[in-house]
Amino acid sequence: MSYLVVVAHPDDEVLGAGATMYKLAREGHSVNVCILSGEVNARNYRPTTNELNEDVNSSMNILGVDRVIKGDFPNIQFNTAEHLKLVQFIESAIVETKADVIFTHHPADLNNDHLHTSLACQAAVRLFQRRNDIAPLKELLFMEVPSATEWGLNKAMNQFSPNTFIEVGEVSVDKKLEALAQYRGVMRDYPHPRSREVIKGLAAYRGGQSGMVYAEAFESVFRRGF
Repeated sequence: MSYLVVVAHPDDEVLGAGATMYKLAREGHSVNVCILSGEVNARNYRPTTNELNEDVNSSMNILGVDRVIKGDFPNIQFNTAEHLKLVQFIESAIVETKADVIFTHHPADLNNDHLHTSLACQAAVRLFQRRNDIAPLKELLFMEVPSATEWGLNKAMNQFSPNTFIEVGEVSVDKKLEALAQYRGVMRDYPHPRSREVIKGLAAYRGGQSGMVYAEAFESVFRRGF
């Protein structure tokens, strides 16, 4: 199976699904990542472009990712980008990776880029309904990104409500943390949501919630029987 993780910024993919990505790759599946803002020019503590590319490559190698597709959409300005261009870029990634299952941001995340990524991805995944040469999508899942999803405080929007739990085990969580550590300036000290303690604790909690040994939680919003 081919899995595609569609995110706004480098590190979102690891924060939201890093342990699952590692597990799927170890099981022999194709795991790919689409990053819409590949250079994140507005990021605090941003390393040089060459260093950022090194960080992405090192992180993805740890998780066993096959391919990384980067866009150049403006960081923290996706609301100014043409929606159609966002959709078409994601569609091209779907075609290139022959994606069966897609993970992306929850639309109620605090981060505005995450919202627009999610909306564009929801439109793009219908590509199989418009083109006969595209295999039908099997599943679309929203993921939780620590320091963004839990701050989706707008009660007018449906907040992240996990209904799918993937058991990853402690080794996969440790690989997730190792992959995150490749990104300079991303990890924080406890009790920040992007600290080692909180990330591992969240996996332990999601595991306990679902009767599993460490888990990542997702909200499945479209699924075809398979």
